[in-house]
Amino acid sequence: MSLFDAAADASRAFNALRDGGVAIVPHTIGYSALGSTRTALERIFNTKKRAAGKLNAMVGNLEIHRQVHRCSTRAREIVEAVTLDYGLPLGCIAPANLEHPLLSSLGPDMLERSTKEGTVVMLMNGGACHRHLTALSLENNVPLFGSSANVSLTGTKFCVEDIEPEIIAIADVVVDHGLQCFHPYGASSTLLNVETLEVTRVGSCYEDIRYILSRHFAHELPPRVDT
Repeated sequence: MSLFDAAADASRAFNALRDGGVAIVPHTIGYSALGSTRTALERIFNTKKRAAGKLNAMVGNLEIHRQVHRCSTRAREIVEAVTLDYGLPLGCIAPANLEHPLLSSLGPDMLERSTKEGTVVMLMNGGACHRHLTALSLENNVPLFGSSANVSLTGTKFCVEDIEPEIIAIADVVVDHGLQCFHPYGASSTLLNVETLEVTRVGSCYEDIRYILSRHFAHELPPRVDT
């Protein structure tokens, strides 16, 4: 018997998100707080005490990526190598089709907080709950955005019990799937612009992603710098 029902939990979270609520959900790279409306995302942003200019990230799957991101063949091959062939999570940054229904419905304010110079950050391959949630997002044309479920600058949370009470308090649904698998990294997803190959954030699985780019695409990402 499975300990968790990812499909049912994703459906429960999605229903709350579609109704304008906030959901805290598990990803392999830590728990995230998500919303689908301006009001929900402002609740998350203000409660987290995020610095002005910080962007929301979209949660998506390979099909959403193919529809929303405008990528070269090489960029798509990189995404598929990381997320399909090696099965790793990726914060994929790429130019976006802002007229796609999942983006055009956002409204100007939310779009401004979720894009930068025409690019969108999309968390891909974040685990079982993420897989079901993104399928529902695409099927129902409801865009899902958010960020890590923590007060800013306090670190990614890999267990629900570590999430600050004020973050829990704004959630209409909390999906608790225990300790997330990439907790040894102590960081959220690696953010990579798959067109320019610029690394915006060194995060979980960075060395693996660096290996993939080197071996299969003859490109050397910079080494992780210990701080």
